[in-house]
Amino acid sequence: MTKFQNTVKSDADISASREEVWKALTDPDLLPKLTPLLRDIHADGEIWCWQMMRIAALGVSVSPNFTEKMTFADGTRIEYTHTPPDGARERAGAEGRYELSDIEGGTHLSVELTLCVDLPLPKAAKPAVQRVMKATMDRTGDRFSKNLLDHLNAHEL
Repeated sequence: MTKFQNTVKSDADISASREEVWKALTDPDLLPKLTPLLRDIHADGEIWCWQMMRIAALGVSVSPNFTEKMTFADGTRIEYTHTPPDGARERAGAEGRYELSDIEGGTHLSVELTLCVDLPLPKAAKPAVQRVMKATMDRTGDRFSKNLLDHLNAHEL
């Protein structure tokens, strides 16, 4: 097994209030409806188990499930840290944050996400795997952004 990872960062100013954006980003029932490839989230307080759909690329197929400790701060910051249950070995995980701030006419949203996955591929496959990860994360982020804006009946400022 080889560990591969990719990080994406993005910023957007949107016409919805910070409270509306916060409500959407902290709803484990809504997020799978907005996020491509995300099948379900089981939330138990600050511990959320994310269940992804099957992803196939480079001759490997995975259906990642990973456990995240979610930290929610005053309607302005959401942090997630990969925290598998004791004794569990999860092949995927995420680290990252959402930051929200009020701006004239809406909300500034900043996102940073790093995904890691262990795959049965040689280290020499790293450039190809990272290209696929980046392309998949970019497409997923674009669709999530569109779906979030549609859900909020908002637009980019």
